[in-house]
Amino acid sequence: MLPEKWSVYGAPEDQRAGAEPLDGAALAWARAIAHELQIDLVAGSIAERVDGSSRGANTSVHVGPDGTDRATYRKLHMFDVLIGGRDYRESDGEAPGDEVVLSALADGTGLGLTICYDLRFPELYRRLTVEGARILAVPSAFTEPTTRDHWEVLLRARAIENQAFVVAANQVGRHAPGLRTGGRSMIVDPWGIVLAQAPDAETYVIAELDLARLERIRADLPSLANRRPEVYG
Repeated sequence: MLPEKWSVYGAPEDQRAGAEPLDGAALAWARAIAHELQIDLVAGSIAERVDGSSRGANTSVHVGPDGTDRATYRKLHMFDVLIGGRDYRESDGEAPGDEVVLSALADGTGLGLTICYDLRFPELYRRLTVEGARILAVPSAFTEPTTRDHWEVLLRARAIENQAFVVAANQVGRHAPGLRTGGRSMIVDPWGIVLAQAPDAETYVIAELDLARLERIRADLPSLANRRPEVYG
């Protein structure tokens, strides 16, 4: 997995200038790498240029080991917030998606696609889980303040409440004046245990995802089975 906006991240004008269509150079590279290495690759997200629209999209593509796209997801929740004195207005340049996207790895394992700010909306992750997700993908560019205070708490919460693996790749460093992201990319298991965590530097982390353990957790502590959607939806 790559982080959010891995191909271009910085000031809004830089992202607009670096936006690409789905058949652009960034995703062409991702497809070639996935095929070369024979892996499932969640190509983080790119700033997608959308023909005929004044706004683009924040778009994640899951590429299979054969180098073809298995799913495309456009970020549902726009990052329109005030943090640390900086006003973020993602919706000024990008339009939200309107589809919940569940993909599947080459072996059939359900993969729920989300992006960054989506992490604060637990109903999206529950929907993905109910529809079959065993792994929840969270490519991100979490700000430095929110990484320090919220990132791990939210990732572990989404893993525990959905009894799923959460794989989260986060940008790190200074990208423009006043724009810093916090790193600490993380892989969390269905019990909420952090299997791997990056330091505050450009790097990578790896972990083995034991799907049999996931099924044992869901059987022993059947909170998903004990839901009462007839009461609360």
